[in-house]
Amino acid sequence: MRLVIEGLYKTYPGGVQALDDVSLTIEPGMFGLLGPNGAGKSTLMRTVATLQRPDAGSIRLGDLDVLAQPDEVRKVLGYLPQEFGLYPNLSARVVLDHFTTLKGVTGRSERKELVDSLLVKTNLWESKDKAVGGFSGGMKQRLGIAIALAGDPKLLIVDEPTAGLDPTERHRFLNLLAELGRDIVVILSTHIVEDVRELCSSMAIIHRGRVVLEGDPSSVLESARGKVWRRKVSRAELDAYQRDHDVISVRLQAGEPLIHVWSEDTPGAGFHGVEPALEDVYFHEVGEAAARSV
Repeated sequence: MRLVIEGLYKTYPGGVQALDDVSLTIEPGMFGLLGPNGAGKSTLMRTVATLQRPDAGSIRLGDLDVLAQPDEVRKVLGYLPQEFGLYPNLSARVVLDHFTTLKGVTGRSERKELVDSLLVKTNLWESKDKAVGGFSGGMKQRLGIAIALAGDPKLLIVDEPTAGLDPTERHRFLNLLAELGRDIVVILSTHIVEDVRELCSSMAIIHRGRVVLEGDPSSVLESARGKVWRRKVSRAELDAYQRDHDVISVRLQAGEPLIHVWSEDTPGAGFHGVEPALEDVYFHEVGEAAARSV
């Protein structure tokens, strides 16, 4: 069941254009949607999740018209927003039981079997009787995924799911998403490039409401091969290099700036070609898009 998005536009009051002719075709598997804060990622996810309507465009999930059949879409949709509320004094088991009931699982034995299965799948079984108000950030995110999976979705949308998680929780959560992405469409909306590199078989970069790059990470990296150059410069030289070259990133190494430059040819003496990282491509595409919009 593929997701096909065509020509989406959305402008908020005040003239802020959140989506500008967005078109994407997303096959089953993990799809990464990258972009800086305010790029339009959350607007796109809320629109696909039937929480708001676009000004124009269409969305199809298999045979379903998402905009015309929102109730049918919600039956096969799981959505984990960036922020969501839980009942802090209730246990994970009770919370899940409540949400599976809302999803239409009314039989007590069927619901118990589903709740137990979800608790095991999200590695929350040992904490099933603890109040969720005492859960760590990662545990809350995993409970959110369990809630999103309650209706056996064909489309799962997760919006900035690893923000604020410590490395251990982040790793556990990403492994869970990778497992879920084997059979259904999973859209991972994030600004963390590494999450997409590790997990996704296809991706897009969105900036100011427009898709500026689409493809699979390996092909994207291959197209950047031979175009990323590195050099350590002094702090006094940094402004000149940023003026004269397409500097895509600056990091401090032993207190001195280490710059990455995007160039078809050798940028000059002292530069060394490096294997491109997805982060290099991301910075380049976002920078180019920002320059075009000025």
